[in-house]
Amino acid sequence: MINLEIYSDPVCPWCYIGKVALERALEARPNHPFAVTWHPFMLNPDMPAEGMDRQEYLELKFGADLVGAYGPIVKRAESLGLDLNLPAITRQPNTLAAHALIHWAGLEGKQNAAVSNLFRAYFKDGKDIGARDVLLEIASKIGMDADLTARLLDAGADRDAVIKADRTARARGIQGVPFFVVAGQHAVPGAQTSELWMQVIDELAEQP
Repeated sequence: MINLEIYSDPVCPWCYIGKVALERALEARPNHPFAVTWHPFMLNPDMPAEGMDRQEYLELKFGADLVGAYGPIVKRAESLGLDLNLPAITRQPNTLAAHALIHWAGLEGKQNAAVSNLFRAYFKDGKDIGARDVLLEIASKIGMDADLTARLLDAGADRDAVIKADRTARARGIQGVPFFVVAGQHAVPGAQTSELWMQVIDELAEQP
């Protein structure tokens, strides 16, 4: 197997789009060699623990040009048949606890399921994925122990590890996500197309 490391944040629309495009390629090439691992990268590491109003956040980040910022995202999502319900999002969450949940899910072989459900909860259902009840709902949905997850969340477990991993990613030169690393050495930044990933898989298959 070949390691495919993905740096991502569950509030990043391009990360969601990139995940869907990659998964389409993996489905089209079921004999692919990739073992996927998700790593934390926080788009807003200084976000207050309780998050903030979504509209206020967007105005601070993009000013008046929301169409310019989100137009390409909506267009690319539509090309994949991915329905982003952006108006449903009312809170911009702090994703520290969500990243910790992804880490715990990974210990049980459920990391991809956690990432998928976080994306759907945020971009389709408009849920606050920084909220304890939402994270517990996702944990239960993918078969994690709700009581154990609740204790971990309440204790703030592994939050320092998430912060350290985020800083390590930045120290490696990663400035935006999604960011893919193939076999520990080949960097593939951005939300690539399914066609590109199929080409990568085909080229790897041809290597002796």
